[in-house]
Amino acid sequence: MIGTNLRPALAGLIVLMPMAVSAQTATDSFDVRITIAPECQIISTETLDFGNAGVLTGDVDATAVLQVACTNTTPYNIGLGAGQGAGATTTTRQMTSATSDTISYRLFQNSARTINWGDTVDSDTQAATGNGAAQSFTVYGRVIAQTTPVPGTYTDNVTVTVTY
Repeated sequence: MIGTNLRPALAGLIVLMPMAVSAQTATDSFDVRITIAPECQIISTETLDFGNAGVLTGDVDATAVLQVACTNTTPYNIGLGAGQGAGATTTTRQMTSATSDTISYRLFQNSARTINWGDTVDSDTQAATGNGAAQSFTVYGRVIAQTTPVPGTYTDNVTVTVTY
């Protein structure tokens, strides 16, 4: 038995002795999330340029490429409007000059120029399914043989609509 005189001395020693410190940690976690919604974007369009022509006794063909990007597995349709020419339809569009003369032209989905490209979903639009990257589509244009109007530059502007 430790003597009563030693108890206070031992208690003092215990207070003076360095205590062993152990590191402690606490952990938790957090969630990370993103929700991808179906979406499509028109990435680029090119000018459909028929070049220079003289008398329009035969067809004049040209192509242009447009690119669309849609989220993976998203079904979509690309429609091409009638353009801004007076009397234009999605079957026969009209390029107009500064003097209001017109040249008729058509837009097609295929190189044989047999499938019209219009803007009515499930009728004359180009259907596709997104893959998450840009997808390219060729627009096949044709100025049809017609009475040649006065010389000049003829233009039109066609709206591209992606429905998804």
